[in-house]
Amino acid sequence: MSAGEVGRRGVLAGGLAAVAAGAMSTPAFAEGTTTTPVNERLKGYSYPLSARGVANLAPTPPWHYVGDVVGVEFWTTPAAAAASLPTGLDPDPTSSGHGYALFIDWQFSASDNEYLDPVRSQYSEFLVLLDAVHKGSPVAWCPFIYVDNDEALARGWIQGFPKKIGAVHQTRAFGVPSQAGPVVGPGGRFGATLSSNGRQLAEARVTLEKTAPTIPALGRPIVNLRYFPRLTAGQQQNPAVHELTQSVLDTPQVAGTWTGTGELSFFPAQAEELADLAPQRTGAGFRGSLSYSVTDLIVL
Repeated sequence: MSAGEVGRRGVLAGGLAAVAAGAMSTPAFAEGTTTTPVNERLKGYSYPLSARGVANLAPTPPWHYVGDVVGVEFWTTPAAAAASLPTGLDPDPTSSGHGYALFIDWQFSASDNEYLDPVRSQYSEFLVLLDAVHKGSPVAWCPFIYVDNDEALARGWIQGFPKKIGAVHQTRAFGVPSQAGPVVGPGGRFGATLSSNGRQLAEARVTLEKTAPTIPALGRPIVNLRYFPRLTAGQQQNPAVHELTQSVLDTPQVAGTWTGTGELSFFPAQAEELADLAPQRTGAGFRGSLSYSVTDLIVL
């Protein structure tokens, strides 16, 4: 496999990131199979299919993303991290409990300059990535992820990201000096928050110290669980879709990354389990920008 293909396949698509060049080899995962197209008169790529095919939440790929990331490295208990893993993934014995919390301010487009409609193309996201292994190879697992946009929710479910609706905010930086914003440089301070259903779930603080060549959370291919249950009586424990997938990201680029110190808290709330992964300690805090495109997915 070429170096370019390794970089392309070792990434998170629709939520975060790319493997730093040469950081690791990509696991030898199986390719997905092809199927015969369904003969359906309604048009579109995703729900809702419609007469003209423009009402669907997720348009046909390619999907293009660009965003600013505020994140914190953290360690939860190995037991809590292991409990969050699906069948087929195991704790990484070298780093069990290690992960990242990421707050991202995204802008999206497909093939029709969707970024010119910012009410639909802009959204914010929070996700957790935990170290794991698949058949002995290092991967990252996303147990929880929140977005504030239903189109982003649909794209995530198609990829296997377990997205829920939430409210995600991060401190903004601007190109003009002001006491209303931080510097993107030594001493710059950024905050980020997540809430869902009116309940606060996460809060982060980052203080920048020095530049970095890539975003610290990058380095492992992201493995997700695509899952869709059946409603038919007697079949409700036999899902229609149940498959591990590896995200694929094309042409990833990272710029303007700074690292420093980070603080992170998860808060308990009804019908939520994020706080089960409560940080026991934190490592690097960071901020940077990234972009990529999504055209593919690998079924493991």
